[in-house]
Amino acid sequence: MKKIVFVFGLLLAAAVSHAYPSERVSPKVLASFKSEFSSAKDVAWETGNNYYKASFSMNEQHVFAYYDIEGHLISVARYISSFQLPVNRFSDLKNNYSKYWVSDLFEVSNSEGLHYYITLETADTKLILRSSNGGDWSTYSKNKKV
Repeated sequence: MKKIVFVFGLLLAAAVSHAYPSERVSPKVLASFKSEFSSAKDVAWETGNNYYKASFSMNEQHVFAYYDIEGHLISVARYISSFQLPVNRFSDLKNNYSKYWVSDLFEVSNSEGLHYYITLETADTKLILRSSNGGDWSTYSKNKKV
C-alpha cells in the first residue's frame, strides 16, 4: 500500500509540475515577459541550457519569445502567411519559385533586424530560404526528400 501511495504521489507531483511549468522559469524572465507581453494568453514555457522559450497566443497569433537567463529578450518569432510578407519578397517568390509550395513561413525579430524564413517544397526537394532586413532571398538549406 505504501508503494501505491508513493507512486501516486510521484505522478501527482509530475502532473502539477507539468501544469505549472512557469515555476521553473526565473523570476527575472517572468517579470520581463509580463512587462513585454501583458496580453499574452495560453503561455507555455520551455527551458534550454541558456535560454527560456515562451509559446503563447496574442492578437489571435501564435508567438514565441526567447529570453536569456538574465531575463533579456533575445528574439520574437511568429508564424505568418505568405500574404503578410513585404510585397517585394512575395513577388520574388511568385516569380522565381512558382514550382514550389509553401509548407512553413515565420518571421523573426531580434537585435539584428527582421528576418523571414520560408520552407518551400516540391515532390522531391525541400528548400529553406531566408530574407534579412528586406534583402533578397538566400538559400538557408536545400535537401532532397527521401
